Amino acid sequence: MTETSPRVAVVTGAGSGIGRAVATAMLQAGFRVALAGRREQPLRETAASFSNALVVPTDVTDPDQVAELFARIIEQWGRVDVLFNNAGIFPKAASVDEIGLDEWNRALTVNLTSVMLCSAEAVRVMKAQSPRGGRIINNGSISAQSPRPLSPAYTATKHAVAGLTKSIDLDGRPFGISCGQIDIGNAATELTQSIGLSDGALQADGSRMVEPSFSVEDAARAVLLMAELPANATVNALTITASGMPFVGRG
Repeated sequence: MTETSPRVAVVTGAGSGIGRAVATAMLQAGFRVALAGRREQPLRETAASFSNALVVPTDVTDPDQVAELFARIIEQWGRVDVLFNNAGIFPKAASVDEIGLDEWNRALTVNLTSVMLCSAEAVRVMKAQSPRGGRIINNGSISAQSPRPLSPAYTATKHAVAGLTKSIDLDGRPFGISCGQIDIGNAATELTQSIGLSDGALQADGSRMVEPSFSVEDAARAVLLMAELPANATVNALTITASGMPFVGRG
């Protein structure tokens, strides 16, 4: 890579929501972007009109498919500069005594294990490439700091992602690899609508409240800010929320 070569980014869950918005922002900023996700058609819709996009349908919970994703990127562009771990799910509302083990394990696999698998492949590439180094950005959640009611699996996975983020960042120091986390509250996506933001989300006192939200494109701008920093600067943790939403003082 020369100083003028476009940087290479990988975005998981790039077919919709925050992933699509971040991938689009990066493509518009001149990154070469590999778009990963289970469904090919939404990925192709994200990539439409961009010549600097690579569509790689991938189940990021499958280690073989994740390895193939990064092999395709190396074959195409020779390196990885940024990984945005974005893929995730929000299980149905249930207290810890109500959630089924299958649902619990699915949340762990999608929200946490996929982050480990993709980060492991990215770190291997970033250690070996020349110049070496790179940046990993994990999409956490404000639930990593303060949970919603009836969300034990989601909350546990996002707390775990925060710990994994710090560990990757610590171990990456000798190799010029940084890892930071963005916690997003109420960006307007299909996922946030599924928990009732527009018609009343469950609050800690049992009431329901129509919560404010903000544009997913503004969330993408925050991720892009983290991605575009020079190697000698990093954002360890960034929280961005809708103004006035119940978060500070939640409960």
